[in-house]
Amino acid sequence: MDNEIQLISDGDGLVVVGDAEDVERFLASEGLPSKDLGMPRLKSIVATGAVAAQAGSEIAANSGRWVKLTKESAEVVKKYGLRESSKSGLSTGVVNGNKGQIKGFVEFVKTPRSLVTNPAVLAGAAGIMAQIAMQQTMNEITDYLATIDEKVDDVLRAQKDAVLARMIGVGFVIEESMTIREKRGRVDEVTWSKVQTAPATIAETQAYALRQLDALAEKMERKTKIGDLAAAAKEAESTVREWLAVLARCFQLQDAIAVLELDRVLDASPDELDGHRLGLKAARQRRLELISECTERLVARMDAAAGTANAKVLLHPASSPAVVQASNHVATGVHDFHELLGIESAERSSEARRWADAAVEVRDKALETGAKGVDAARSRGSETLTRANTVRVKLSDEIAERARRLRGDEKKHPEDA
Repeated sequence: MDNEIQLISDGDGLVVVGDAEDVERFLASEGLPSKDLGMPRLKSIVATGAVAAQAGSEIAANSGRWVKLTKESAEVVKKYGLRESSKSGLSTGVVNGNKGQIKGFVEFVKTPRSLVTNPAVLAGAAGIMAQIAMQQTMNEITDYLATIDEKVDDVLRAQKDAVLARMIGVGFVIEESMTIREKRGRVDEVTWSKVQTAPATIAETQAYALRQLDALAEKMERKTKIGDLAAAAKEAESTVREWLAVLARCFQLQDAIAVLELDRVLDASPDELDGHRLGLKAARQRRLELISECTERLVARMDAAAGTANAKVLLHPASSPAVVQASNHVATGVHDFHELLGIESAERSSEARRWADAAVEVRDKALETGAKGVDAARSRGSETLTRANTVRVKLSDEIAERARRLRGDEKKHPEDA
């Protein structure tokens, strides 16, 4: 068929396979940015087995591009009604259109196709897709650490904890192994032996960072006085970002280990690649859940503190807005961190951006109301004082007048005196 395009999705990304021009035209028609899948590497993955020759020729004749699964690309998967396999977790399908038509890929083809129905090809493609997705996240984490104006190495070196110091060393080893992998195109036993113990150290550091965030949340919960809340919120505002940077670095290194691990399994036990990929995906999801639970607890505590401060803004016009402002900064930082890792934040995280403005508005209104009350009291006091003065003057005048009348009477009738 003309313009046949084969689609594979693993829930994190979408692979588009077909003639190079057709693939580019399809991606352009859908408005999807992409990166090269690496078809030669896929060919080497299925270089053994009874279907190797047929699959190899199919792979060689096609081009493959990987698309990160976003809201837009997910709509493409939905649009073309890909069929999901419960065993592999992959969704596959084929579409086609008339030659040269930019938006001609509209017909879903139900007939079997060699690549999307070949288990070895699908396992290999899924493994590469997982690696590309994790490397994409690793690059985004590097950019994230730069945007928060904190180099993670500087943050880590500033800590005296042995746990963090060990992770710095592990990071150097992992980066070295990734460099060797890039140069050699595989992970042999020697390279893998260098990083085998790294996951335990990274997990220990992640647990340590999560405990620090939990400690901040508990500290906020224990404070009831606005002054104490303001101090605790200020501390959280300055330190949460550092612990998020540590968590980001942990996640980055864990993804790097997974990339190396998939290559190692491919090199040593290719038949186990698909099962291992699914295991890594489940473990990664569990890490995301732990991070989400911890950071959401912190945001909830900060929101509660902001609510308390907001209710007492009239009594504490300086401290209360400071608590709300700190809460806003922490919630915004957590929300951005969640977006980086693909965690769906609670609604309050996005709404928290407006907390500071709301607090200032409430404070200003409260102060304005208070000022009006004072002015009214002053006005009423002035009116009362004026009336009192008027009465006093009138009484004084009446007393003086009566005194003058009495003196006049005494002068007219001195004999009565």
